[in-house]
Amino acid sequence: MAETARATRAGRAIAGALSASLLALIVLPVVALFAYAGTAGLLATVRDAGFWTSLEFTLLSSGLAVGLGLLTGVPLGYVLARYRFVGREVVESLVLIPVMIPHLVVGIGLLLLFAPTNPVGHAVAAAGIPIFDAIWGVVLVMVYVGASYVVLSSQLAFKLVEPGTIEVARSLGASPTEAFVTVTLPGAARGIATGALLMWARGVSEVGGFLILAFAVTPSPPWSGPVTSTSSIYIYDLYQSGSVPGTAGAAAILVLVAAAVFVIVRLLDRTGFAWARGRWWS
Repeated sequence: MAETARATRAGRAIAGALSASLLALIVLPVVALFAYAGTAGLLATVRDAGFWTSLEFTLLSSGLAVGLGLLTGVPLGYVLARYRFVGREVVESLVLIPVMIPHLVVGIGLLLLFAPTNPVGHAVAAAGIPIFDAIWGVVLVMVYVGASYVVLSSQLAFKLVEPGTIEVARSLGASPTEAFVTVTLPGAARGIATGALLMWARGVSEVGGFLILAFAVTPSPPWSGPVTSTSSIYIYDLYQSGSVPGTAGAAAILVLVAAAVFVIVRLLDRTGFAWARGRWWS
């Protein structure tokens, strides 16, 4: 018994040490950012109109990207969760491609696909949708690199919805669409929200694809502001210019904004999604 207790304590100690080392690796670089930037660096960033323009643009483009990701990714996640069909494993593997390939490869692939000499690029240009150095190029990159998270999270969330609850709704007279809207979708809301949050974070943190497709973004609907870039590219440009304190200050502010978004979503998870768990339709 004593040996078992010692082994348990040793296992907990090892697990605690490993967990602490990982947390330290996650937190300490962020601490270093704030320490290096200092109050002066943070205040300089706060006064930097260019940074706030890039942040406004990033929030707009990432919001559009997440909307498109939900619109396309949730249905695919539902299909993969609920239906068995020939080639299903292939589709699941294809969904993972954006997660596996380097960021620069994403930009190069999209550049070649949407080049004006390419039939796809020609059709998009004829439709009046600007891609290169435009907001839709940024959105396209964000959707490509992040939609996989929406699909995978949605697939898992739909799998966890008990089929029995859907059958009960159908037995009470609900149509398949009504059962989906009132039972399946609310039951999967938490997983879908997690996927959307991960997609947003992935899009905001992207750099490589933007370097190729949309480094400097010129005004085009729905962006009516000045020439700008995403916050990640703005910070990269600061670093390239040799302004390390400015880079640290801008990066620190971006970390604060991202953390605030995560906190808000977590609060919604505890309160705002209660309507789904509480069956607001009943």
